[in-house]
Amino acid sequence: MPELTVTSEIYGEYDYRTKITPSTEGNVISEFPFLLPKERSKPTFDDDDDLDMERPGKEVIKIEHSSKTKIALVGLQVWRGAFLLGDLLIHLGLNGRLAGKTVLELGAGTGLTSLVASLYAKKVICTDIDVGGILELIKLNAKYNAKLIKSDFKVLPLDFMASWTPELTNEIKQTDIIIAADVIYDDDVTAAFVSTIQKVLNTTPPKTLYVVLEKRYVFTIEHMDSVAPCYETFLTLLDKIKTDNPHSEWTVQQLPIDFPKYFTYDRVKELVLWKITSKPI
Repeated sequence: MPELTVTSEIYGEYDYRTKITPSTEGNVISEFPFLLPKERSKPTFDDDDDLDMERPGKEVIKIEHSSKTKIALVGLQVWRGAFLLGDLLIHLGLNGRLAGKTVLELGAGTGLTSLVASLYAKKVICTDIDVGGILELIKLNAKYNAKLIKSDFKVLPLDFMASWTPELTNEIKQTDIIIAADVIYDDDVTAAFVSTIQKVLNTTPPKTLYVVLEKRYVFTIEHMDSVAPCYETFLTLLDKIKTDNPHSEWTVQQLPIDFPKYFTYDRVKELVLWKITSKPI
């Protein structure tokens, strides 16, 4: 059976594409608009003692990406979870919670959310598996958005199913915050992802993980209902390992997604946000 070709839902929701010629034939270049408020500072007042309200600036992230791919190369596309995670990073950044932090992204894909993190963090380590030219694509997108990058920005290979290089191990030891969006699409990848986050979170010092997933429903004869099998696998594996950590205790929370929306996309009810923090025993 031939491998299925898939297309991200976002391309049918809004027209992000430009007429800019991409570096690789078959790719497209899209511009994703977002609002960028100024970081909180001491409030100022006008002559009538009214609070000055500054309008948020408008910015765009320019991303080269594929418009459709085989399932194994879905990281070459942009998915809706990247926007929700981008919103969260702006929300955290505006509240000073990324200042001085090192952020590691797992399964970064085109690098969009790592670029958002670089607006506020001290350092960003953007990682993905080294296949399909994805790491070179991230580096290219970093060049497109150089004016937005305010942090030390590094791109490294990280395969959920392979051992870490000494360089990657050293970077993970210095990481404070881990982020990931839409990184599960079959049971094997889901299991490898959960194993990876267990290994990362059990590395001292304590770390915090934010992971955004979109529940993708399919109808099965087995259940005679629509289910989200990859998401259910994620929850099952997460429940199994969160109490089975010899080196740390985990706090696992599903967070509300009612923080402000800065990117232009449909924030659908199928999007979920999990926060996991580790504490050495």
